[in-house]
Amino acid sequence: MKPSEVVYFILKEKKLFTPQSDCIARAYAPSNIALCKYWGKRDQQLNLPVTSSLSVSLGDRGSYVALSISAASHDTIILNGNPVEPVSAFAKRFAIFMDLFRHSPAPFYFHAEIISTIPVGAGLASSACGFASLVLALDQLFNWQLTPRELSILARLGSGSASRSLWSGFVEWQCGERVDGMDSHGIPLDVIWPDLCIGLLIFTDKEKPISSRVAMQCTLETSPLYHDWPQHVAHDLALIKQAIIQKDFNLLAATAEANAVAMHATMQSAVPAIDYCLPATRAAMEKVWQLRKDGIAVYFTQDAGSNLKLLFLRHDLALVRQNFKHVEVVTPFLSSGEAIDDEHKVK
Repeated sequence: MKPSEVVYFILKEKKLFTPQSDCIARAYAPSNIALCKYWGKRDQQLNLPVTSSLSVSLGDRGSYVALSISAASHDTIILNGNPVEPVSAFAKRFAIFMDLFRHSPAPFYFHAEIISTIPVGAGLASSACGFASLVLALDQLFNWQLTPRELSILARLGSGSASRSLWSGFVEWQCGERVDGMDSHGIPLDVIWPDLCIGLLIFTDKEKPISSRVAMQCTLETSPLYHDWPQHVAHDLALIKQAIIQKDFNLLAATAEANAVAMHATMQSAVPAIDYCLPATRAAMEKVWQLRKDGIAVYFTQDAGSNLKLLFLRHDLALVRQNFKHVEVVTPFLSSGEAIDDEHKVK
């Protein structure tokens, strides 16, 4: 099945392909980090994963979009205040996705003003929140009134991880079994964990040298370790879900760290080997391990990029900031505008 057929299947019962020309649709979607990773596709066109995965959102770190119909004869994009060249990889990926929704008899184009509060293409799931926010805006622009499950499926067509960025908090992306992907979408977990903190260690905001899409396929096709990856994920996913329900931080964070290390080891055994780490990445890992030896419960996870995300609880905030001077702290389960101080009080 093609992505266009999935779109038609979801939208066929509605009068959905004539946009509201005078409307500006505004939407936000948070970035997310996978605690149990998605790495490998059973269907590249539909972004159907080999395994399920589970993530936690990054609160106010994500993508804001204002979407309308463009007066120009092509799509126009403003990213963080700067026009995006139509020939750029970013614009081309945008256009390919938006082509799925151009079914009106009269041709039309989109104008998107995007504010990303995380670096784009640096391993912080910018594409996940980007496509999720676009789908939410499209739902407004066309007045679709789709369900969250349907929106998650559409977002997945742009980026697999976008299926998890329709919600805040913990979200499981079920891999599904159907060839059309209608059972492959995000499902939020009804768990709130206010003490859980995420520390962003951003060593570079430059675009990574090899895209997740390319690295993923190379790993699946050439790594001798990939055969064991699905079983490893199934084991880790069960432990992480158990840890979330029981609020067992050490089980959650230790399993998430081990899952990330295993994913990167699988990548490094690919041909050619894929290694996203910078010297600063490895130094931070060593520091995390030393801190745990010293009795501080801090862990890390790493997606396809050189930047790390620390996992820790609120009572260790001051120690984490002391040891990682440039850490950016995210509290996924505190409402917008709330912050936590070093004395661990909400203010």
